Amino acid sequence: MEEVGVKQKGRLWGKVLVLLGGGLLLAAAVRIGGKLVTSDVLRRRDRERINVFVSILPQKFFVERIGGERVTVSVMVGPGQNPATYEPLPQQMKALTEAHIYFRIGVPFETAWLDRLSALNPELIMVDTREGIALRQMEHHSCHAPAVETAEPDAAAHHRAGLPDPHIWLDPLLVKIQAETVYRALAAFDPEHQGYFKANLDRFHAELEQLHAELQAIFDGLEKKTLMVYHPAWGYLADRYGLKQVALEVEGKEPGPRELAQLIDYAKAEGIRVIFIQSQFDAKAAEAVARAVNGRVVTIDPLAEDYLTNMRRIVQAIKGSYETSGKSD
Repeated sequence: MEEVGVKQKGRLWGKVLVLLGGGLLLAAAVRIGGKLVTSDVLRRRDRERINVFVSILPQKFFVERIGGERVTVSVMVGPGQNPATYEPLPQQMKALTEAHIYFRIGVPFETAWLDRLSALNPELIMVDTREGIALRQMEHHSCHAPAVETAEPDAAAHHRAGLPDPHIWLDPLLVKIQAETVYRALAAFDPEHQGYFKANLDRFHAELEQLHAELQAIFDGLEKKTLMVYHPAWGYLADRYGLKQVALEVEGKEPGPRELAQLIDYAKAEGIRVIFIQSQFDAKAAEAVARAVNGRVVTIDPLAEDYLTNMRRIVQAIKGSYETSGKSD
């Protein structure tokens, strides 16, 4: 398996190499993910759907939006599962032997597993959807609250400070870039349907622009800008819309007693009454903060499949948390 890296030279769709002789097309090949796929292979595959694997559910939404009826999409990390600790199931590993394309996104389990999975299917084309995106880094302090002292990082922490933040799907404008990458890969693999993929891409881009406009209008209208969460998944959203993410989790671990006390003080000072959690993580620390500030815990899911609906649900939950707090920054 050959991988398209974030900084790999060349475009993922490569070049179409055509040799003409006597006015007849003698041979053609398309380079996808560093792998040459010959014209006879493309013709055979044109009669079947493109068998695609992705890491997380939002990616399934993206690929299906662009590939439509031309793709069959399987997801590694299912509902309620954690992409940091996930281990592929035997049936998934078997199914990967028949896959054509894998769209990776940078979630932690990929680092541990994709090289091993590649051995199962040497013909699998790996496409990195982070290509073209300026990745933010995980902060040294998961929490932005002043004077919070963090413990020594766990060697097994899956979101170490200074590593790239993988949550690029939580900014609609970054999803536009990911969608373009998906389009190029599908169009190169199935050139007979390039026009179909392009029309789907254009529609999806319009949907993402509309979503961005809605989110921008809502966040611009809010006085409060601090978002207290357990897991720091929302950095790209915060960067795009001018929010401040304050996370309880410290280097992938529960906050200690001193850290928890300081977080409670910070929440009281800022008038924070809602702490957001994900179902994939333990809620105990968030519940402790919520009790101390007479607030509540609200679950929002960055990994839900219906991306457009879920992002609108998330922004309404955040807006509602500021209304609950009832205090301006």
